[in-house]
Amino acid sequence: MDLFAKVRARMSTDLGKYADFGHHYLAFPKLTGPLGPHMYFRGKPVLVWSLNDYLGLANDPVIRAADAEAAHKYGLAYPMGSRMLTGNTDDHEALEQELAAFIGKPDVFLLNYGYQGFVSVIDALTDRHDVIIYDQLAHACLIDGIRLSPALRLSFRHNDIAHLEARLQQATAHVEKTGGGILVITEGVFGMRGDVGQLDAIAQLKKKYEFRLLVDDAHGFGVMGKRGRGVPEYFGVEEAVDVWLATFAKSMALIGAFVAGEKEVIQYSRYHLRSQIYAKSLPIAIVIGARMRLRLIQEQPWRLEKLWAITHRLQKGLREAGFDLGPTCSPVTPVYLSGNEIEAIALTQELRENYGIFCSVVTYPVIERGKIILRLIPTASHSEEDVDRTIRAFHEVAQKLRSGTYNLSQIPVL
Repeated sequence: MDLFAKVRARMSTDLGKYADFGHHYLAFPKLTGPLGPHMYFRGKPVLVWSLNDYLGLANDPVIRAADAEAAHKYGLAYPMGSRMLTGNTDDHEALEQELAAFIGKPDVFLLNYGYQGFVSVIDALTDRHDVIIYDQLAHACLIDGIRLSPALRLSFRHNDIAHLEARLQQATAHVEKTGGGILVITEGVFGMRGDVGQLDAIAQLKKKYEFRLLVDDAHGFGVMGKRGRGVPEYFGVEEAVDVWLATFAKSMALIGAFVAGEKEVIQYSRYHLRSQIYAKSLPIAIVIGARMRLRLIQEQPWRLEKLWAITHRLQKGLREAGFDLGPTCSPVTPVYLSGNEIEAIALTQELRENYGIFCSVVTYPVIERGKIILRLIPTASHSEEDVDRTIRAFHEVAQKLRSGTYNLSQIPVL
């Protein structure tokens, strides 16, 4: 069979089947204007709930000035080469030290991107003698890292601690024969559902079993816990998390990521992460921008307070209006509705065109058939008026969905 024939066949069975009519609307949309809650979509103003700019740093004047000054001084090429060869600077090392101090870990190593960096961390830590036990709903970057590893791979049902313990018993028996170790992998905040990995319960299992715990806290860094130190702080189990991963792409509104842990493990990472050894170092302008963002996160606690005030108002209002938000306990706000794919498209179109509200829509095959998720991300830049307007709009479109208004015979013109 021709390789490209298989590609064309796959496009008709997965998300690609929407490309012919939904490109630039449902997928690859273009939001224009200054980053923030109020932008433009196809020339019309929209209230945006789809940006992970949790703390409202993306368009802050101080941040933009620091970014511009750093880019003007150094450009985007400096430093050239990988960190190991010619891409290291005092600013890179200073940012690592500042991040380690903020989250309370002995050491930190910067990563160019969260996705490829996280993949590489798992690959570097494990070999064929080991066992990886992971939450079934772990992010794609973790799944891809697990796939790369030659270790024995065991999944456990999402946040099912009893199932995890059964897997630990199985893994313990296995490594007694191979001489390997056990790595348990979960997330801090699960980005689609908004619930958190049960790090407190997993930490308790360390009293009975020997394993290391890796946590991807991309949505928790800067957001969860009293000081924004993430889900480990939220549960008070910072010491139980052995390898802590976070990204700049959300609360810090930037590019880049980092891995934190014991000094020996982080030093090992510097010399063994293929995604960093064979890739260009983060531009120093990005690093300087990250240092300024981290400084503001610590000096301006009102950002975290505002984020949670908006989050509580949004989630409380939606629940009081009868919406199912599932088990979220983070700012990630999924609104669960029942409907088919055409109804999801028509509903999304009405929200954007008639109500001026832009949020992400998720439907089959990402979730089960017959379900729709409208995913909202509140930020410190949103206002109470934004929240109230959105709740009113959601109430009206939900009534139309239940009455069959969006049950069309064909896909609407986008």
